[in-house]
Amino acid sequence: QVQLEESGGGLVQAGGSLRLSCATSGSIFTVNAMGWYRQAPGKQRELVARITRGGSANYADFVKGRFTISRDIAKNTVYLQMNSLDPEDTAVYYCNALRGLTAYWGQGTQVTVSS
Repeated sequence: QVQLEESGGGLVQAGGSLRLSCATSGSIFTVNAMGWYRQAPGKQRELVARITRGGSANYADFVKGRFTISRDIAKNTVYLQMNSLDPEDTAVYYCNALRGLTAYWGQGTQVTVSS
């Protein structure tokens, strides 16, 4: 079982920045990959960024150049640095961990970007 706890969401003006954190209950190396997804009202949940156990990162096209996923191995924490935020980024952001074929999810954190 992997438990995930997100933090760092909030309200920010367009053009601003936020950093989301996702703390895991165990070592990051016990999972194959960790990522951030988001779900806006009336839309499907979508991948934002993912980082593998080996440290490779990939991003959705709509966040390339604006968001950065990173990790602190000692703290078993994954971060999502979000810059140049746009109202279109408003959503609930979920942390995800993949261990084998099993996906684990955090409770989500709300990000609201005002125009």
